[in-house]
Amino acid sequence: MEKIKVFKIGGNVVDNPERLEKFAVEFAAIKGHKVLIHGGGAIASRMQKSLGMEPVMIAGRRVTDGETLKIVTMVYAGWCNKNIVALLQKNGCNAVGLSGADGGAITAVKRAPVTVEGKEVDYGYVGDIMPDGVNAGFICSLLEAGMTPVFCAITCDGKGNLLNTNADTVASSIAVSLSGLARTDLVFCFEKDGVLLDKDNPLSLIEKISPEDFVRLKESGAVADGMLPKLENAFRAIECGVEQVVIKNSENIGNDRGTTLHR
Repeated sequence: MEKIKVFKIGGNVVDNPERLEKFAVEFAAIKGHKVLIHGGGAIASRMQKSLGMEPVMIAGRRVTDGETLKIVTMVYAGWCNKNIVALLQKNGCNAVGLSGADGGAITAVKRAPVTVEGKEVDYGYVGDIMPDGVNAGFICSLLEAGMTPVFCAITCDGKGNLLNTNADTVASSIAVSLSGLARTDLVFCFEKDGVLLDKDNPLSLIEKISPEDFVRLKESGAVADGMLPKLENAFRAIECGVEQVVIKNSENIGNDRGTTLHR
């Protein structure tokens, strides 16, 4: 099978109509097999607040109780997913919108309570994808049929329960699984040019990061919050067979500007 490119776009891009429209045009123009995974956290948080609920984020991950699960499912698998699919179809990309439950594409297990910064945290209905949790054969069958799968961050446990899974984790898991069948690249796209040494200075782009660099950046506090799971998943993907991982601006998917992660 020919090379596969797995792209992930963040919630801040999904929440920006102009950025999303531009991304859809650029993404649709990319030739070859491709898969898209999207977030939607910014919209989900706004929806929670409009309903009188306060979003709870710990270490860059959303705590998901029963009511929050309903909201994120409606936002991610509903509006966000179908809006993106419609934009891609408009631009000539034969996209099909999916959650992990569709076709048994992605199964996960409910996360047990974990210790974060010395405190026990129960993330609720949050799913962790197991090593064999991605149905790569199903995804490849869609690619070979000329379709472009577009996944939201909702998975299932195979027992009738939906789970909220970090979109970066979904993208990484899909890329790793597909890398067993074809050469695979993973591209994380969001609103900044890549990993910045100073998050408020767009000129402080770090062009390359090794695992050792990541440890130093994390210890110094230069990378934190949502960037932590992104980098953790990226390095895990490289270790598990993905050829290349790049973190870049959603408006730069057609050029080489961004942060490349290497061994």
